[in-house]
Amino acid sequence: MAKKSLIQREKKRQKLEKKYHFIRRSLKNEISKAASLSEKWEIQKKLESLPRNSAPTRLHRRCFSTGRPRANYRDFGLSGHILREMVHECLLPGATRSSW
Repeated sequence: MAKKSLIQREKKRQKLEKKYHFIRRSLKNEISKAASLSEKWEIQKKLESLPRNSAPTRLHRRCFSTGRPRANYRDFGLSGHILREMVHECLLPGATRSSW
């Protein structure tokens, strides 16, 4: 189980990303439409003034049940070993164990 503080930090980042998503997107559109280099720099300064944790690249997927940050499957939202355990217990419909 991941520390509660790390999970809360990730939730805070998600909230900030949602809050500043529209502003960040509009500033990036302005940069692409700006004609002169000085205009681009001014808009870039505005973009840099936004909080760092509002950037979507700072978000990290975590396992839904354990909060583990690595080996996550997007389709299920679970880490690899939890996914494997659930498949073995037949808790995920449609998922089968690999056998060869």
